[in-house]
Amino acid sequence: MAGHSKWANIKHRKAAQDAQRGKIFTKLIRELVTAAKLGGGDVNANPRLRSAVDKALSSNMTRDTINRAIERGVGGGDDTNMETKIYEGYGPGGTAVMVECLSDNANRTISQVRPSFTKCGGNLGTEGSVGYLFSKKGLILIASGDEDALTEVAIESGADDIQVQEDGSFEIYTAWEDLGDVRDGIEQAGFKIESAEVTMIPSTTVELDAETAPKLLDLINRLEDCDDVQNVYHNGEISDEVAALL
Repeated sequence: MAGHSKWANIKHRKAAQDAQRGKIFTKLIRELVTAAKLGGGDVNANPRLRSAVDKALSSNMTRDTINRAIERGVGGGDDTNMETKIYEGYGPGGTAVMVECLSDNANRTISQVRPSFTKCGGNLGTEGSVGYLFSKKGLILIASGDEDALTEVAIESGADDIQVQEDGSFEIYTAWEDLGDVRDGIEQAGFKIESAEVTMIPSTTVELDAETAPKLLDLINRLEDCDDVQNVYHNGEISDEVAALL
């Protein structure tokens, strides 16, 4: 099941620049605390927490910092009163954008999110305006490995689809509830997992030209700079030819 990777186009992430390291860690810690509060401190019994730990480790957060955040969540202090909120809107070129936030103050969050859309030629929509275009899925990324062996173990573990990319890497898609089981099966078979997370996959994409693509990337950068924003998903697709011009 080979295919050209659209993932880099679907979910754009900025590099973790030194100036942003503190902000990135703040968001990661916030997610660790909330995940532990809602589902407990056992990563084996709490898929959201395990995903948060994986992200923190991939960003070079120390185990001590991760464990302290989990302890704060389990302890239920005043700083754990966070709620997840999804904002939906339209970006440049008619792209659909979903913004996942974690906040203890909805008014503050919306005051950060709305201007980002406005400044980039988009607009914030109502609940359900674009959400129907996305499906909640588990996504596992693997840099390399034997295709036949990986396909066999992934499907046996419950994966829905496995796609081989042009660089030889693999994208494995699962039902979001099955992400933990599939990840465990793949790891036990000896494959190295680069990342495993619950994400939002669009059912259709919008191809962007050289004029519109930078505007969408600007919107994503502005949103990710907001303190309360955890993840940004969109259905924009940027071809290799357009990307080379950016």
